[in-house]
Amino acid sequence: QVQLVESGGGLVQAGGSLRLSCAASGSIFSINDMGWYRQAPGKQRDLVAAITSGGSTNYADSVKGRFTISRDNAKNTVLLQMNSLKPEDTAVYYCNADIYSVARSRFSVWGQGTQVTVSS
Repeated sequence: QVQLVESGGGLVQAGGSLRLSCAASGSIFSINDMGWYRQAPGKQRDLVAAITSGGSTNYADSVKGRFTISRDNAKNTVLLQMNSLKPEDTAVYYCNADIYSVARSRFSVWGQGTQVTVSS
């Protein structure tokens, strides 16, 4: 059993910053890609940023230069530093991880989501 626990969401004014954290726990052998997605009301869930186990990153065009993803492989955590937030960043943010379990099975796990609200 593997779970992802997110924290760090909240309400912030436009131009402000938030940092999201996601910790994976359970029967983990290794973690491949980790990422953050977001879903606004009435819209699909979209990739915000992703990071490989080697540290290569990928960002949605809308957040490039404002958001930074990082990870600590020893702690099985991934962070999303969000700066210069805009009202259009308002969404539920979900953490995702591509897991190799101790039993050597591979699967994708989602966190429960954390609300980010940016006021204008």
